[in-house]
Amino acid sequence: MFTTGEDLLEEVGRLPGVREVHAPDGTPGSRYNLAPTQMVPVIRVAESMAQARLDPARWGLLPGWKRDDSGPPLFNARGETVAQKPSFRAAFAQRRCLIPVDGYYEWHQEQGQKKKTPYYVSLGQGRMLWAAGLWDTGLNQLSTTMVTTDSAGPIAWLHHRLPRFLGHDEVEQWLTGTPEQAGELLYPAPERLLQELRWRPADTAVGNVRNDHPGLLDAAADGLF
Repeated sequence: MFTTGEDLLEEVGRLPGVREVHAPDGTPGSRYNLAPTQMVPVIRVAESMAQARLDPARWGLLPGWKRDDSGPPLFNARGETVAQKPSFRAAFAQRRCLIPVDGYYEWHQEQGQKKKTPYYVSLGQGRMLWAAGLWDTGLNQLSTTMVTTDSAGPIAWLHHRLPRFLGHDEVEQWLTGTPEQAGELLYPAPERLLQELRWRPADTAVGNVRNDHPGLLDAAADGLF
């Protein structure tokens, strides 16, 4: 997974209805490899879209009833069950957010190959993807999880699950809508968005989260680190 703080406030300011963007802790620096429990940026709004807020959050939801951070990190929430599962239902009802990403990594095992190949998926040209997310503050820490759905469209060959990326016309409904209105978005991303996704092989060094450099995005760098 790859996120960047470069020009992020400007990108958030372009979302429909947003007039002001606040980042009390500053914008995050560029990252080229992220793993669950590390910090990612999240976008939240109040009752309307007029004022948006950017904050760092632990990737791996900590529900309010959590007494410690034991157990596997809740970094993904299945769209099919997010409204019912105890770990997610309260956040889905009241605490939805956006997780901005320039792109993300997905591993795929090619037919006839023993090893998996990492691919970097993005919209290209520096365009931002807005993943539907949830947030909570268990253990007095802001944390988040990413909503996923079945994969679809031209990217379906790569993996059977896909982050629920939102089109600009869906962002307000996800952030400020009722649970019923947000529930209308719990299906794969719009075909028009899926058609714009691009992918290319990445460096296998992404398998080690300690590797965090731009060369990871290109398989030509494979084996250099």
